[in-house]
Parts: sequence; structure tokens; C-alpha cells
Amino acid sequence: MKNIEFKAVKKKYDETTVIQELNFSIKEGERLVLLGPSGCGKTTTLRMIAGLEEISEGQLFMGGAVVNGVAPGKRNIAMVFQNYALFPHLSVWENITFGLKIQKLTEQEMTKRAKEALEILNLTGYENRKPKELSGGQKQRVALCRAIVKQSPYFLLDEPLSNLDAQLRQQARTELVKLHEIYKPTMIYVTHDQVEAMTIAQRIAIMNKGELQQIDTPENIYHRPANTFVASFIGTPPMNLLSAHVRDHWIFIGDACVPLDASWDKVIAGRSRIILGIRPEKCLLAGEKPMVPAEVSYVENLGSQRTLRLTLKNHENVFVSTKDFTQTANSTKGFSFRWEDVSVFDYKTGVNIGYPIKEGGKNE
Repeated sequence: MKNIEFKAVKKKYDETTVIQELNFSIKEGERLVLLGPSGCGKTTTLRMIAGLEEISEGQLFMGGAVVNGVAPGKRNIAMVFQNYALFPHLSVWENITFGLKIQKLTEQEMTKRAKEALEILNLTGYENRKPKELSGGQKQRVALCRAIVKQSPYFLLDEPLSNLDAQLRQQARTELVKLHEIYKPTMIYVTHDQVEAMTIAQRIAIMNKGELQQIDTPENIYHRPANTFVASFIGTPPMNLLSAHVRDHWIFIGDACVPLDASWDKVIAGRSRIILGIRPEKCLLAGEKPMVPAEVSYVENLGSQRTLRLTLKNHENVFVSTKDFTQTANSTKGFSFRWEDVSVFDYKTGVNIGYPIKEGGKNE
């Protein structure tokens, strides 16, 4: 059992609490991404797993045992840092096998592991080069090689792709997933890049101001965000969040009056104000008779699609992503939506209030 579990874990620096309280578990062999803005506590959380940060309160379990007082070198982890941390005076081969020599593996086993890693990451032929002779992408792959040859049950990565250009990042994401599928370690990956999170993760843990906001699959994070922070952090453009009044089975958005779908009656449960969340690709451009009238204030052409910014009478903006080029900016008078595509949040707390129950007892 190589799972990880946080039980009421807090981190403080003097009187400042940077990690409020963490209670969640990471399954054995899964890819979990810690995602959030700068300063949210994701790297601190990773460093607590690595043993590089002390835990102020609570307990951290690894493989069923409490590791609060266990030294980093005894946690059997492999870690890749943002700056790669390669030894500049050592060759690629020496960098990769350095940790294995400390483990006192046989020369035969070291050679076997190193050659296998070099082949997987397309570094065969670079064994004798020094880090200064490598590109950024090659350095990143050497750092990954050095980590995977340890064959540790825990694989920790702290924004390892942030120094690469977009094309290399895409390639490296594919390699990381492939590596995980080969070795199947428990992998924890820190990033602020939502694209990395969505493409790499089996589950995503979103953090903000030291608090865990939601932990779920990428699909549920995207389509069923736990609160308005998650809704606005995930997606490009992010989910549209519109303030709305509710009265007598009608909702009022801007100067529009839209009939409330009957399936939402019990969910909204007498609230007079809500926040309506709609993904930009779920908003439908409309001509003369839109559900919500709005004026086009900006059009961004992305080649395969367009993103339009519509402005409501109450000055709120709505972003609409569409691949329909027949609807021009001049002909667009507003937008429409389907009730099965919305999320509804509490007006005061921003918490998702749930979804209608389908026949058979399941949420829509």
C-alpha cells in the first residue's frame, strides 16, 4: 500500500497559517495534480510530503505509517524540481546514476536502469554531455531520468515544465503520462497551469489561500465546480458567472426575464438571488430573439473558433466560444443556453448548491 493521507494537517510560519487544514488521501499509483494560483500552498503541501517542510499540526501517512518525523532520505521518494538541479560538472550519465551509487546498487543494475530511462526519454547518445551542452527540454528530461531510475513508489514533481516553451511542454506532458503508465508510482504533480492539470491528472486537487477547494476528476472539476473560485480558475475563458434574481419561477439576468426550468425548483429552494454559471462553449449565440440580450464588445479570432465578449445591460460580461462563423458579430443580439448546461452557486458563499435529480435517483 503506497497511498498518502493527510489528516488535519496544518502548516504555520510563526503565527501565520499557510496551510489551513488538509484532509484528503492520494490513492496508490494514481496521478494527482495539485493546482492553484501562486501562493496557494501547493508547493508547501508537496514539500511536506517530501519531508522538506515540517508539519505544524496533524498527521501525514505514507503507506499506512505516520511520517511526520521521518527524514526526507528515508521516505523513498523521487523528486523533480522546477530548476532541474543538475550537477553542472557531471555528465548526463553521472547525473542519472548519482543517486543509484548512494543506494549502493550493483553496476549491472545501475546500467540497466539508466539505459532503460535514457531510451524511454529519447536521450540515448547524450550520456557524455554536460548540462551546459543541453537544451532546456533535454535538461528537463535528464532530471526526469534521474528521478525515474530510482524506481521509487512516490514520484513528486514541482512545476517541472514551467521553463519549457509551449511545444516542448506538450511533448513532455505526453512523456510524463507514459512514464507513469510504465512504472505506476504514486505521482503528485504541482502546477499553476490548468492545461497541464487537465491533461496529466487522474484527479485534481485545487487549492486557494492554503485551503483545499475541490478534489475530483478533471471532468467533474470542469463541469461541476465546487464553488465560484474553481469555476473561474478552470477554463479559458473561464466559466461565466452571472448574478441573477429569482422570483415566481423566473430568473432575471441583466434586463432579461428567463423562465426557470422546473427541474431546478427544488435545488434553488426558495433563494431570491443566485449566481448562474455557464461555460463559454455552452452559451449559444442568438439573433433577433435571444434569451439574454447583449451587445458584442469584442471578438477574438482563434482560427478554429471565435471567442466573443458580450456585454449585458447591467455591464456584466459574458464570453461565448463558438465554431459557428455564420453568426457574425453584427447579427448577434445576445445569447441563449440550455438548463442542463448550467451550474448554480449560492449568492453569498459562492458554493455550488447542487444539480437536479434525474429519475432513478442520480444527479443530472
